[in-house]
Amino acid sequence: QVQLVESGGGLVQAGGSLRLSCAASGSIFRIMTMGWYRQAPGKQRELVAGITSARSTNYADSVKGRFTISRDNTKNTVYLQMDSLKPEDTAVYFCNGRTTIVGPLDYWGQGTQVTVSS
Repeated sequence: QVQLVESGGGLVQAGGSLRLSCAASGSIFRIMTMGWYRQAPGKQRELVAGITSARSTNYADSVKGRFTISRDNTKNTVYLQMDSLKPEDTAVYFCNGRTTIVGPLDYWGQGTQVTVSS
């Protein structure tokens, strides 16, 4: 069993920055593909950014050039650096970890609120 715990959300003005962290328990973090998703009120959950165990990354078009996903396998932690934030980035951000090497396994964190004021 893996537990994912997000932190780093909060209220920021447009143009500002935040860094989200997601700490994972267990010993399989390094083989997991990690992702950040977000869900705004009345909207579906969407993928923001993902990073594989080989550190290949992908981003939603809406955040390319502004957000950066990274991972530190020594700390079992994945990060999302969010710069040049816009009001439309306001959402609950969720951390996801999954792998098919063992499993398939799919885990979610509880979410952290990000609010960007105009």
